[in-house]
Amino acid sequence: MPEQAREDPEAGGDLGVGEVTADPAQLGALLRHLDTGPAVLAGVSMGASIAVDTALEHPDLVAAVVVSGAGTGEPYFTDPWTTRALATWHAAMAAGDLEGSVEGFMLFAAGPHRALDDLDPGVAGRLRRMARATMSKHTAGEPDLLVPVRDTWERVAGIGVPVLAVNGALDSPDHIGMAERLARTVADGRAISIDGAAHYPNMERPDLFNGILEGFTSAAAS
Repeated sequence: MPEQAREDPEAGGDLGVGEVTADPAQLGALLRHLDTGPAVLAGVSMGASIAVDTALEHPDLVAAVVVSGAGTGEPYFTDPWTTRALATWHAAMAAGDLEGSVEGFMLFAAGPHRALDDLDPGVAGRLRRMARATMSKHTAGEPDLLVPVRDTWERVAGIGVPVLAVNGALDSPDHIGMAERLARTVADGRAISIDGAAHYPNMERPDLFNGILEGFTSAAAS
């Protein structure tokens, strides 16, 4: 959320989301435990797909959804740059190469239209630290505790709450395309782009991203 991003210099990205909630089942349980719904759910990348899938599985707990760089928890990738970047990242993970995995992940921070050196060094450093801290916690052969949500794209038309997609204009075509498809498919959806940012507009253009998010959440609450 914007407030957390202001208070926590390491907030942002999508890797930390899994440490809070790994899937919609856990997020739904948390919202019910806190008795805090319906809530506006906002997420970037994996966090965005968790928000959407939670709206599908627990509609009574969700007042609105904001996504960035993702659609549902069933992503698909066909763009050549994206599939090459994913292959590089996954090959490093399969080989147990932590630093190679971090650098593979960082390809998405720059996106297909820039070199990583074009990214703000402060943003790049924060992303590397978060990626390394999260990836270093995992080991080969560990159990997959994620609870998959099925047939998500067939079901998204039934989402009855407002949905906003806020994409970095320099993100990959696949990531932008999935978020925009979601916004087109739901009953009340729209998509906007933030110039000068790729997969993490919340980190590259935080003031603009937070202003958009705050305006949307205020409208959803009124």
